[in-house]
Amino acid sequence: MMNAAQYTPGGVENLYVSQVPIPEPGEMEVRVQVYATAINRADTLQGTEDYENLIVLEVFSKILMLVDKCSCIEIVLSHKHINARVTRGPGCPTNLSKGLRVMALLTGGGNAEYVICRHEFLIPIPENLDFIKAAAIPEVWLTAFQLLYLIGKLNKDDVVLIHAGGSGVGTAAIQLVKGAGAVAIATAGNDKKIEYATFLGADAAINYKTEKIAEKVLHHTNNKGVTLILDCVGSSMFEDNLKSIRLDGRWVVYGFLGGSQVDTDLRKLLAKRITMTFTTLRSRSVNYKENLIQEFMQKAIPLFQNGTFKPVIEQVFPLSDIAKAHSMIESNQNLGKIILEVKKE
Repeated sequence: MMNAAQYTPGGVENLYVSQVPIPEPGEMEVRVQVYATAINRADTLQGTEDYENLIVLEVFSKILMLVDKCSCIEIVLSHKHINARVTRGPGCPTNLSKGLRVMALLTGGGNAEYVICRHEFLIPIPENLDFIKAAAIPEVWLTAFQLLYLIGKLNKDDVVLIHAGGSGVGTAAIQLVKGAGAVAIATAGNDKKIEYATFLGADAAINYKTEKIAEKVLHHTNNKGVTLILDCVGSSMFEDNLKSIRLDGRWVVYGFLGGSQVDTDLRKLLAKRITMTFTTLRSRSVNYKENLIQEFMQKAIPLFQNGTFKPVIEQVFPLSDIAKAHSMIESNQNLGKIILEVKKE
């Protein structure tokens, strides 16, 4: 038996940890012992009507549904975070062995002492990172990498507007944009997050609660606007985005924290020849995720190894305090990631 996060419908007060059977790996799968995991925004939305409407084509485990995380082998847990020791299922490479330190992209079950993962989704942890730091990487960094490179076609001449610049995805995106030699403009809702976005390298940071976003974007771009937008907000910033983007700009939408209903004149998008893309990572195919991970390992992991890229962590909770961790995310208090420590190194 193992400890694992469970829930009953309702708020964070209905999250709890109890004993469940240790899962067995199937074909092409490994079982990893989890050391740490991270909480993601999507974790706090699972079980809500808005989130369920986005994943109607997917089947979820109703027991461990809140923990589809990333990992590390001697493992780290989260919406996609884990560190653990490996037990191989049929068809897995023989070089996967106990003691291998990895991060991984999961489909569920990550907030537990053991988790099942496809072997193709494992990422070796750089030697300079411990399990806690590794737990802050997979989901948000893979998401940001996908948005920028696979969807947004990031290049060094881009000027990128990154909403929620103090979030896990936002802090990763700022570093990835600067790593590519492009310009990063971030938005956030308090001075702490604004200052940290600048510390991470953002060329400009805008407080959306006290400043006019489009006005500031145009000021920082000599009235040219941005070439690429990463939008997890939706309707509440739609008009600002429309005013901020330049001709032939790319607009990538991956969330609706500010609402999903928009009343606008589509001719405005047509006039600017905007390419607007809506995307999620969760529903992608195994091959897509495997290719994403391989490209991430080639382009991003070396920059973690040399210290250029740094996971951003707000606080570490024990697994037993999963409800407190979710409450912090829901209140938007966190700068970067909230980590759940499952086992001490």
